[in-house]
Amino acid sequence: MSGLLALLDDVAAIAKVAAASVDDVMGQAVKASGKAAGALIDDAAVSPKYVHGFTPDREIPIVAKIAGGSIVNKLVILLPICLLLANFAPWAISPLLMLGGAYLSFEGAEKVWHALHPAPHGEAEAEAGSPHGLEEAKVKGAIKTDFILSAEIMTITLSALPQDMNVWKEAGALAIAGILITIAVYGAVAVIVKADDAGLVLAEKGRLALTRKLGRGIVQGMPKFLSLLMVVGTAAMIWVGGSIIVHGLHDLGWGLPYETIHHLAEAAAHAVPVASGAVNWIVTAACDGVVGLALGAVIVTVLGLFRRG
Repeated sequence: MSGLLALLDDVAAIAKVAAASVDDVMGQAVKASGKAAGALIDDAAVSPKYVHGFTPDREIPIVAKIAGGSIVNKLVILLPICLLLANFAPWAISPLLMLGGAYLSFEGAEKVWHALHPAPHGEAEAEAGSPHGLEEAKVKGAIKTDFILSAEIMTITLSALPQDMNVWKEAGALAIAGILITIAVYGAVAVIVKADDAGLVLAEKGRLALTRKLGRGIVQGMPKFLSLLMVVGTAAMIWVGGSIIVHGLHDLGWGLPYETIHHLAEAAAHAVPVASGAVNWIVTAACDGVVGLALGAVIVTVLGLFRRG
């Protein structure tokens, strides 16, 4: 009997350790996911354009296909690569993050350039052929774009995990973070793309005048909201890209940009003590954004010269 009780005590102890490990992995996954917030905003801002032009009944299936591709990107392709880097080439994480930061800066600067110099519309749709072919092309394009953003998100998440985590906890935290991020991003995208349909239903079938007015407001406001979302996504892309570059340079031994921005932010925060934390963040983000936009503009210019040549 005493042996059985001892065994039960051991099982209970193991269960407690396992539960603590699960809680630790979950907590680290959620915490690390927050570090990738800027890239998440950009991912959510970019994705709604891929369902533009389709009938309402195809919007959610398209979002679901892209979300499925995003899960494959994160868990099947990127997670093993991240684990290999973390355990066999940790020195490569910072340069890879900087490479991703440079890409985000380039993408953001290119969006700013296209906003200032808009190109003719409609060529891609004219070449697509059947609606099914257009849908497949859009989904493939979205999954390719998601792969770049997912690589950045997973690398940022990996860099935010404690260095003393074992490989299984790292894998669990990355997997949980990847799933949570995908649900958050594409859940938000699904809500965004169906908001105008919900507004139309409220406007036409609402029982109260206030409900119908709310529906009309949603329908009329969604185009402006989507435009604002694109602006926010572009700004987040440039800010995150610049921030990654600044921190990466600091980690590699060149701390001048980081220290300069830090001193500017501290000086601004001391000048406005009532809102010192907010001012510090705003100045830091603005300076990071300037770095990202400048780097992105250089890359856009260089690539433009190569294309012309």
